[in-house]
Amino acid sequence: MARTLIILGVVLVVTGLLWPVLGRLGLGQLPGDIVVRRDGFVFYFPLATMILVSAVLSVLFWLFGR
Repeated sequence: MARTLIILGVVLVVTGLLWPVLGRLGLGQLPGDIVVRRDGFVFYFPLATMILVSAVLSVLFWLFGR
């Protein structure tokens, strides 16, 4: 359990450090992401990005869990 939490923490830190680079790659602006813009209000729901990240993490955890 402790090992999993440490790995998750490291992944979050690395993701946070790489966030500007990931933004330039288009991650967070995929065709399935929902953006609603109104006067003085922006609602952003990254649906496609969350599905992509979930699939990648699932494959990584499956590979490292073997």
